[in-house]
Amino acid sequence: MKNDKLSKQYRVNEQIRVREVRVVGDDGSQVMPTRQALDLARQQDVDLVEISPNAQPPVCRLIDYSKFLYQQKKRAKEMKQKQVKVDIKEIRFGPQTDEHDYQFKLKHAREFLNEGNRVRAYVFFRGRSILFKEQGEVLLLRFANDLEDFGKVEQMPKLEGKRMFIYLSPKQVGVEKKSQQKRDREQALKEAKEAKKKVPTDGSSKEDKSNGGLFDNAKNGSEALKKLKEEE
Repeated sequence: MKNDKLSKQYRVNEQIRVREVRVVGDDGSQVMPTRQALDLARQQDVDLVEISPNAQPPVCRLIDYSKFLYQQKKRAKEMKQKQVKVDIKEIRFGPQTDEHDYQFKLKHAREFLNEGNRVRAYVFFRGRSILFKEQGEVLLLRFANDLEDFGKVEQMPKLEGKRMFIYLSPKQVGVEKKSQQKRDREQALKEAKEAKKKVPTDGSSKEDKSNGGLFDNAKNGSEALKKLKEEE
C-alpha cells in the first residue's frame, strides 16, 4: 500500500508528456526532447523517471524504476530514524499537594526535561476543591519557576474542566543557565565548606585564639550554612 502511494508521486516513461526535459546523471545534466530521453532509457534498459516536475523544464533521471522507489523508501526511513522523538510526560498534583510529594514530582520533572521530553503538569480538582483553583495556579507557577534552569513554559496555567494545565519544553542542551539566587547559594555553600575544613580537630584553644583565626572561620561557616538553609 505504501509503495503504491509512493509510486503515484512520480511520472515515468510515457506518463511524461512535456515537450522537453532535463536529464541528470553522474556526469551532469542535459536538456533534450522528451522523445530523445525515452529513446536513451530504452537503449540503457532503464526507465525515465520525473523527479522534479515543477522545474523548467522538468528534471528526470535514467534509472530502473523499482530501484528508484527502493532508494526513496530507504531515504525516508533513514530521515525518520534521525528525527528526535519527543514524548510528553505528565505530572499530576492535587490542589493541596504536600511539600514532600511536590519535591518528589519536581525531581521526576527535571529528569524528563533533561531527557528531552516535554512536561505537562496539571492540578486535578475533585468535587468542591475547584474552589481552590487560585491555589492550584500558584502551585503550577511555582513548579515552572523551580524548573526554569531545565525547561521553558510553553503555555501558562489554563483551566480545562476540572484540570488546570501548564506545559513546559526542554531547554537546548548546553551550558546550564543559573539564576543569581542559585549562584549566591552555591557561593555560600562553597565558603561554608572551606571554612569547615579549617576548624581544628584537636580542640586547641591556642589555635582558636591566634589571629582570631580558626574559631572565627568555623563561626562564619556555620552562619553561611544557616543562611543557605534559610534560602532553601
